[in-house]
Amino acid sequence: MEALAPQYQEHLNQLKAALQESEILQNYLESEEEQDFKTMAEAFEPHLQELYETVANHHPLQLVALENALLDPGFEGMFLPRILGYSVLRGEIDSNYKYKRPQDHFKDILLTICNSANFELIKQRIGQTVQIGFALSSDIWLTNLLEQVSNKRIKNFLLAQKQDKYRDLAVRKQSYENYSRQFANQNFQSCDFPTNLAELKIYSSALKNFLLYRAHRKFDNSSLLPHLSQLIKKEEFYTEAEFLELLMITGMFYDLPKEDQKAFTKAFDHIRAHMDMFSEKFFRFLLNIYQSEVEISPEIDKRMSALINKTVKDEITSYYQMMDIIHTKGYVHEDSIEAARNYYEQHKGVSAENECLRESIFGYCEAFLNNLDEASYHDYFDINKVFVSYINVFYNQKFNQNIKDISLKYIQRLLAKYTDKRGKDYQDIKKFVTTTFLDLGFKTEKELNELFKTKR
Repeated sequence: MEALAPQYQEHLNQLKAALQESEILQNYLESEEEQDFKTMAEAFEPHLQELYETVANHHPLQLVALENALLDPGFEGMFLPRILGYSVLRGEIDSNYKYKRPQDHFKDILLTICNSANFELIKQRIGQTVQIGFALSSDIWLTNLLEQVSNKRIKNFLLAQKQDKYRDLAVRKQSYENYSRQFANQNFQSCDFPTNLAELKIYSSALKNFLLYRAHRKFDNSSLLPHLSQLIKKEEFYTEAEFLELLMITGMFYDLPKEDQKAFTKAFDHIRAHMDMFSEKFFRFLLNIYQSEVEISPEIDKRMSALINKTVKDEITSYYQMMDIIHTKGYVHEDSIEAARNYYEQHKGVSAENECLRESIFGYCEAFLNNLDEASYHDYFDINKVFVSYINVFYNQKFNQNIKDISLKYIQRLLAKYTDKRGKDYQDIKKFVTTTFLDLGFKTEKELNELFKTKR
């Protein structure tokens, strides 16, 4: 984590001064009415949200420092319900939907709310958040928290949020997922970078998810580069599988300066020479990334390929030499299809290497159809020949099913647009689909008749 930059602290001080000097606050202090408190929140929380978004975009490692600054009583509890939710969701959970580590930041924010003069009004906005936070925490953690609350009324409120229904894993899981969806479009992720082996073991999983999260979205990641530079130069990490994963994410998704690119290649070469079962670990993790929500574009593969020392003759070099052909000539080119075929036939069909290749090619196919408008459906007719070529190369049921799914999705878009069944467009689409989908086994004759059946 980082300290809050002076420009952000100054902006925060200005907002606090404006709040304290505002007529809105004076009205609330005189009336102590809920409506006046809401008016104050409506006036000042958007400005705090704007500052928060700026820090989150450009300096995410300063978010905890910003949140700690917001605990100042001078902000009158503004924005605390929001950052309480962020602290609940930022905690890393295990398969049992329990926190892997005690969430002290969640505790600090919650205790600040409990000690606020405005607790009675703030508590109306935090019930669900506290319930989820308590459900994810251990009983020991909760007991320790309650011991720090002396006010009986506040303690009773907190006890009421610890509900027995969350002892059920299924309920806890569903409630967490429902709650997290409320924050799906908000950027609040932050993390710690490890400085020693013990921290690497503790922080690696959360750091991996954080780096993938940042890479998957259009954020300014320049403030992370110095930390990534230090990370890839930590030679004591080179023996650890967790470090290999972090190194791969860094190389694939982050534009490193030239000096750090050299350091990356040095670290990668050391690991590939000394780590047991290196290729297997590399491709298994690469496959995990392919199958995640993160899109691996040709640019990402090219960035990684440029960092790979191809004088080392191993599976990684072979894979990226083949991918270089596909990315340079385009996956529709005959040379690319042939390169994929030659590589594929040298490996077992269920190997991680071949799975990575299939996922990469499918990514191309999916991106093409997702970006193809309905008026260009003849381009789909043409590209389908390429799809068939790769179907014949891979001879893989899952790949076939994926191609079928995205093709049907596009066809449904066409049928929603071209509704005149006597029109040329509709007839062209019907003719192509009934022939091609039957040949590929995507649909039976009965299913095709049903697809183009006139509904009364």
